[in-house]
Amino acid sequence: MEEYSSGDEAVFSADDATISVKECIEGVIGGTDYNQSKVNQWTATIVEHSLTHLVKQGRPFKYIVNCTIMQKSGAGLHTANSCYWDTATDGSCTVRWENRTIYCVVSVFAVAVTL
Repeated sequence: MEEYSSGDEAVFSADDATISVKECIEGVIGGTDYNQSKVNQWTATIVEHSLTHLVKQGRPFKYIVNCTIMQKSGAGLHTANSCYWDTATDGSCTVRWENRTIYCVVSVFAVAVTL
């Protein structure tokens, strides 16, 4: 297991995570139109790629990544998250992305690993 130093690395950066997740969504869906037969593949790939990018940052966190994809049809979509944790080190971010036919919402939760 890698050694982690204390300091800024032990604080979750929502900005860094948001950038990584947006890159993953763009890489998987990009300008593609909604296709029901591909949604399972898209969600799995977005979650896996996002998790891989987050872990490669080498910060001492356990991550949870959730992805929701919905076809734009005028219907409402409401999500909510709640966490009980150490707000000094742990964190989360939610990325909302859309194109002409798709809504994609990815939530990332980071829980600090104390060694």
